[in-house]
Amino acid sequence: MPLYAFLAALCFGVLFHNIAFARDKKEDGIIRVCVLKNVDNIRLTLDGGYKIYSRSNKLEREGKFLYRARVDASDKGLCLGEFSIPLDGIIIKPDKDGSIYLDKWRFRGAIGILKNKDSKLTVVNYIDIESYLYGVLYHEVSHRWPYEMLKVQAIAARTYALYQKRVMKDKDYDVTADIYSQVYGGRRSERYRTNRAVNLTRGKVLTYKGDIFPAYYHATCGGVTEAASNLWKIDLPPLKGVKCGFCGKSKHFSWKRRIKLSVLEESLKKAGYNVDGIVSIDIKSRNRSNRINYLAITSSIGTADIPGKDFRIIIGPNVLKSNNYDVSIIDGSAVFQGKGWGHGAGMCQWGAYFMARKGYKASEILRYYYPGAEIK
Repeated sequence: MPLYAFLAALCFGVLFHNIAFARDKKEDGIIRVCVLKNVDNIRLTLDGGYKIYSRSNKLEREGKFLYRARVDASDKGLCLGEFSIPLDGIIIKPDKDGSIYLDKWRFRGAIGILKNKDSKLTVVNYIDIESYLYGVLYHEVSHRWPYEMLKVQAIAARTYALYQKRVMKDKDYDVTADIYSQVYGGRRSERYRTNRAVNLTRGKVLTYKGDIFPAYYHATCGGVTEAASNLWKIDLPPLKGVKCGFCGKSKHFSWKRRIKLSVLEESLKKAGYNVDGIVSIDIKSRNRSNRINYLAITSSIGTADIPGKDFRIIIGPNVLKSNNYDVSIIDGSAVFQGKGWGHGAGMCQWGAYFMARKGYKASEILRYYYPGAEIK
């Protein structure tokens, strides 16, 4: 898709009634955020008038308000409060700028409710890209950080979201609201300084050779950022990794974890690895950023070779903070000593924070962590 179409989409001039499950309208500027998945029911409140549309954009129902209406899947479709809708998917649009309250959430935009084959519900927030970023920045960085860093985060997050919008165009949503996309908290996560950073960078994205790319980022790289090609099927100069001399004072620069071998074995078995009575954990190889390519885990029944990136996910990305560590076995436990927090690709957020503290501008920080990229 040409870059100008993405930039044009950033202006929220599209009427909301045109967004109901509009998978083919790439110019509409709407990002689809999965906020709940595979839940049995939800509680929904709307503080003003609303309209309910079908997946084909047909008006099904309208009302003046809803208060903690329970939404369930039924054999015939969806039950919303006291009435039923014989559909497997609806979109609810509040009138004017009304809020939607969903369990602990408060949202701008519209809400899609989808029933899956197992009669579980998936909830998607349909929201313009700039308002989406209002709900993202507070969770990804501190709203008290320097404005140049907040601007950096806004541009990177906007670029990532629009890239995902392209990749996921044939799916029911573009991003999730958790650490596996960008953490998003809806309207209750908005703060003055982070909103202002979004407004100051409105419409700005990172490009390489005129096209957007996934502007990955993470908390702390530990000295060297990771090549994205070691993690995903993407190989671009802005994502090949750089040396970072700025994050040394991050509280996440170094870490230590002690995990009982019995706990490791249980996690590995659940992931499909046949281990029993771990004897040793050896690092077989590392890549150029010193992160682990493969581990060899020897137990009483043999040796299992496990990719380092998979092992971290199996044990938990917040337990093993990064894939750059040393490991030893002491008194029935594995002791991990590592550097950094996150997958390591793209921008080091704490490095960018310290760069901003030293007086670097947002454009300089972005070009440092994404070499060859341009801001459009």
